[in-house]
Amino acid sequence: MNGVSGRMGYRQHLVRSILAIREQGGVLLADGETRVQVEPILVGRSEKKLADLAAKHGIEHYTTNLDEALADDRWQIYADFLVTKARAVAIRKAIAAGKAIYTEKPTAESFEEALDLARLADEAGIKNGVVHDKLYLPGLQKLKRLIDSGFFGRILSVRGEFGYWVFEGDWQPAQRPSWNYRAEDGGGIIVDMFPHWNYVLENLFGRVESVYAKAVTEIPARVDEHGETYPATADDAAYAIFELEGGVIAQLNSSWTTRVNRDELVEFQVDGTHGSAVVGLFGCKIQPRNATPKPVWNPDLADAHDYAGDWIESPGNREFENGFKTQWEEFIRHVVEDAPNEFDFLAGARGVLLAEQGLASSREGRRIEIPFVTLETGTASATSAGTADAAADAPASDAALHDAASELAAAR
Repeated sequence: MNGVSGRMGYRQHLVRSILAIREQGGVLLADGETRVQVEPILVGRSEKKLADLAAKHGIEHYTTNLDEALADDRWQIYADFLVTKARAVAIRKAIAAGKAIYTEKPTAESFEEALDLARLADEAGIKNGVVHDKLYLPGLQKLKRLIDSGFFGRILSVRGEFGYWVFEGDWQPAQRPSWNYRAEDGGGIIVDMFPHWNYVLENLFGRVESVYAKAVTEIPARVDEHGETYPATADDAAYAIFELEGGVIAQLNSSWTTRVNRDELVEFQVDGTHGSAVVGLFGCKIQPRNATPKPVWNPDLADAHDYAGDWIESPGNREFENGFKTQWEEFIRHVVEDAPNEFDFLAGARGVLLAEQGLASSREGRRIEIPFVTLETGTASATSAGTADAAADAPASDAALHDAASELAAAR
């Protein structure tokens, strides 16, 4: 497990997934009786951090030498939770070592490189998987059940709002690492969120066929972990329209500069001819057509109707485990007994492509079609999603950055 000292690698992958699996006695296999146990080795740059984590959780193995860990036959799976810039190099080493690989997204900084990783893994015959955690959220699993039941009739549109206010880091510490706001370090909300939106849309509603996006850097300067003001060169908000196969239109806003006025940090509304649903991380409210009110527009009179009261909470009908843990168990079954796994490096490459083309759309101010991706797909023409000119607008001028830095300093 490479990168477990980071927030996501530690909380979701180590503690809530692998250690939780270990504590339950391993992963139950298809026969309903056999369990396969897991044993982690922690990999990172700081031996002290690794030693502290190992001691805290009763883990025997840790190392700062990735090459030695990859050369050891005891470790069958390489798991990557590094920052995006460091990921592809490490994954290439793991492919060369013949390891099964499970990784966070995005799988690379460019579609070309992400597709190359998919090809290399296929040629090496190794099993590979990419985190698709949003699909395992209770709210989206309830939504999937509604879709499969035919509740919506013909789905017309999807509207999504994701985001929250990330503090600038001056009078209150930022709740996200500063690299997220530097394009040269692989930051940006499109690079972060569009791979998520790609797999959510394609697995629930249909393949993304085109994107029209606007990416902006709304906070031009922030304060890092050391109290130093730095220019924000990556996009912190993105507004996009996606056309999906079958004619469904999806409008998704992603922002680290918005204050939350909804039930959850992410919320989707799906409208169909027979019904609608509003879902978040956990909740799922529905409104069938035979219970739909008949609003009438009248700007001269206050509307006292309780529209929120017209929605029905959809029951869970079963317990949902942590989504990261659930997908880990599925991937381990894939490695051990060849269970199905559709969330592979090629799926990850499609997500990188959407981010790359979303940034290109924003720069060029036009709608861009998304090609169908296979291992034989040619090199994409869009520029790398991790380049310094990733944000749609050019980086803020020196004068604007100076003004923003002065404003932050004055606030402190």
